[in-house]
Amino acid sequence: MAAGGRIVLAGTQSGVGKTTISLGIMGALKKRGLSIKPFKVGPDYIDPQFHSFITGVPSRNLDSYLLAERVLQGLFQKNTDDGDIAVIEGVMGLYDGYGTKGDTGSTAHVAKLVKAPVILIINGGGISTSAAAIALGYKLFDPDVNICGVIINQLSGEKHYQLLKGPIEERTGLKCLGYLKKNNDIRLESRHLGLVPTQEVYALREKLEAAIAMVEETIDLEGLINIAYGAEALPPIALTVPPLKQEIRLAYAYDKAFNFYYQDNLDLLRAAGATLIPFSPLADKELPSDIHGIYIGGGFPEVFGEELQDNKALREALLRLAIGGIPIFAECGGYMYLTKGIKDLQGRLYEMVGVFEGIAAMTARLQRFGYNQASIIENSTYVKDIGEIRGHEFHRSIVVPQGVKPLYAIKKQRDGEVIDAWYCGQARYNVLGGFPHFHFYSNLKLPEAFLKACAEYKRKIEL
Repeated sequence: MAAGGRIVLAGTQSGVGKTTISLGIMGALKKRGLSIKPFKVGPDYIDPQFHSFITGVPSRNLDSYLLAERVLQGLFQKNTDDGDIAVIEGVMGLYDGYGTKGDTGSTAHVAKLVKAPVILIINGGGISTSAAAIALGYKLFDPDVNICGVIINQLSGEKHYQLLKGPIEERTGLKCLGYLKKNNDIRLESRHLGLVPTQEVYALREKLEAAIAMVEETIDLEGLINIAYGAEALPPIALTVPPLKQEIRLAYAYDKAFNFYYQDNLDLLRAAGATLIPFSPLADKELPSDIHGIYIGGGFPEVFGEELQDNKALREALLRLAIGGIPIFAECGGYMYLTKGIKDLQGRLYEMVGVFEGIAAMTARLQRFGYNQASIIENSTYVKDIGEIRGHEFHRSIVVPQGVKPLYAIKKQRDGEVIDAWYCGQARYNVLGGFPHFHFYSNLKLPEAFLKACAEYKRKIEL
């Protein structure tokens, strides 16, 4: 990062208001004319959508489980070279990560990798001097984490803030950088997989403007800026992308039903020579013309089952192309869409594309949640033995096709031990689908195989 600064906004735990405060700070700094580069620690897709909405630039994930340390550092540098301040929203509590015996996947780990000062967010409701004990514990737990300040959320007002500010600064040496008052009007709606995506939030602009106004009123923005610009310089790291000898046109599903994509995945595909063309399985009656591959990410197809079913023309077009051999890569919601149907929580069955056997049935409880490692066990026409791919699953749906060999062998580890193993996904025609979300930089052989298959399909149809 040549001339900019960076800060991490970390919570003591989930639910302390990290996203609301992060959005308010991003918006307030942008109003001051600063170029903000937003990031999210961890695999979450929805928080980055809010970052992008308020900053006007893509937000990217920094995940030290999915990515090797040097890759994470390189991606961070590549995406911050032309910005003033990188604002990194943490995940869960500061030290919560993958397992309990290390810090991989945690906000603390990422903060150390990118040498970013940390601002600790505390819920001040129902406590006074105890807030100082909380802050001191977080400061002392890992001296290599550079905690530089504290923001307190859920306060009644200035008097309440002063009651906590004095003990925190006296007992910890950390500077308090302000607070936010309780305000349910700026609370963002949730769904069974977290926040509701930006496309579905009513009066989102008004809610975010209210959050920005609160931040401007009671948070020390100058103090934050000074801390951000005091970050240590980073040594330069260069990254490579899979080579592609022939340019291709790649369609990807993007609308209210499908919008879960890692921005770095899309960037990598473009850098490798692909022209990305969005299409809507909800609204478009035909696919983009002259395409050589299709990418269908995750989302909430179960919420829009009737609309997806009603768009029969697009479903039939997708099936024709699949049978004709076009390479398709589908993850989670995209996999569900390519089955014969989706059954919602009320038992209603909606017809889907029908590339894969079985139906995707929603269940009352979470089926899979967390990081995993996947290996290809069913050699498809374009992905064979590429080794392990790191991924993440978070879904309440199941697909149980009968008599079909699964695509992925998956294992879940904790503190170095395998705690669960299962099979998932299907391969048919030139189509791969399964529940894991993969970060392409976790194994470049996966996007390289997909892109090569798209180029080969282009050569065949042009003969």
